[in-house]
Amino acid sequence: MVKHFDLVGMAVGKVDLDKVIDGRAVREGDAVIGVKSSGIHSNGLSLARKTFFAEHRYGIEHKFAELSCTLGEELLRPTDIYVREALEILRTVAGVHALINITGDGLLNLARVAAPVGFKLDALIEPHPVFALIQRHAKVELSEMYEVFNMGVGFCYVVEQASAARVLQILKTHGRVAQVIGGAVADAQKIVRLPAHSLAGQHKRFWREDAGKRQVG
Repeated sequence: MVKHFDLVGMAVGKVDLDKVIDGRAVREGDAVIGVKSSGIHSNGLSLARKTFFAEHRYGIEHKFAELSCTLGEELLRPTDIYVREALEILRTVAGVHALINITGDGLLNLARVAAPVGFKLDALIEPHPVFALIQRHAKVELSEMYEVFNMGVGFCYVVEQASAARVLQILKTHGRVAQVIGGAVADAQKIVRLPAHSLAGQHKRFWREDAGKRQVG
């Protein structure tokens, strides 16, 4: 009998080459707008399942005081899809320099833009309570949490400062919670910094800045 299976779906899209946005237009001073995620989304679920079910033996009906629903419902919360508002923003707002889906590698995805810039994110969205529960039960460092999970930010726009207010207005009309979470800085090393947590990241790793840079891949 089949006891376990994976159900996988995919979509393929195409875009005219002259409309590709790869982040090469990002400049120092551009604003980074973060859109709140609906929860874990599609990344980090393996660690979450291992932590809650394999290691701590919680059931899917377990109710943590920090959550508004059962553990199973929280982990199955649908992933937000940001296409409709992104298309409207691209169609109506000038100065949109990059769009970043915060999936695997978390906020380190920002450094994938083609421009030689880094990012200082000093006004992050408060992570959902489930992330603190995962960290406490898995006994992992905050740096690893930001490497694996979206930590409350599901999507980012990098835009000219003059365009930020309009982008936020459109996101609000689509029911999104969003805010300016930081900005782009000139940095050929393309480091992402989270000053509130003394974290800096590059490629796939965050490290504590007060502990010095560790070897990164």
